[in-house]
Amino acid sequence: MTCCVTINPATGKPADPSVLVNIPKLVTTYYELQPDPSDPRHRVVFDTFGHRGSAMDVAFNERHILAITQTIRDYRKLQNIDSPLFLGMDTHALSEPAFASAMEGLAANDIDVMISEGTSYTPTPAVSQAILRLNQARKSGLADGIVITPPHNTPDEEGFTYDPPHGGPTDSRVTSWIESKANAVLERNLDGVKHTLFAKALSAPTTHKHDF
Repeated sequence: MTCCVTINPATGKPADPSVLVNIPKLVTTYYELQPDPSDPRHRVVFDTFGHRGSAMDVAFNERHILAITQTIRDYRKLQNIDSPLFLGMDTHALSEPAFASAMEGLAANDIDVMISEGTSYTPTPAVSQAILRLNQARKSGLADGIVITPPHNTPDEEGFTYDPPHGGPTDSRVTSWIESKANAVLERNLDGVKHTLFAKALSAPTTHKHDF
């Protein structure tokens, strides 16, 4: 039986400059471009696996992460979740900026956060495993987490996912609540959002190192 395989003409060749992402520009847009809450493309959109987008499209930036982090704080308070929050990130270009924004918000809200030693990168499943281990056999004092990762997305995109105490995908009712409240925060121009300097967040008494 003869089978024909089509080989992509780009195979084995350096990537064409037109398909490469300008990483310095991407990081700059994360901080500089501000979302317009009246534009659906700029709003927080939470699916089962979190909020995702590109800073180039004003769909994932500092204001989004600060708004979502504050909303997660509010959700935790509503659900009486007061144990540590595990925070992990992957190696995508916007992971470091989003990690810094999340830490600034979590520390300012006095939330105990567990991060990897040296703020090294963390495999996404490791955060879920950490949550499950701590919560095993517990009825109260449950932990949850945030994962900064956009599985299967292009290099310019990033994702911000909330992991509830059961360690799996967040229920649609929860993601809808987070999405709605976070967009309301954007509409208020981040009024009421707490955040501090990243350096202060890393040295805060609520920041702890964890071996994932």
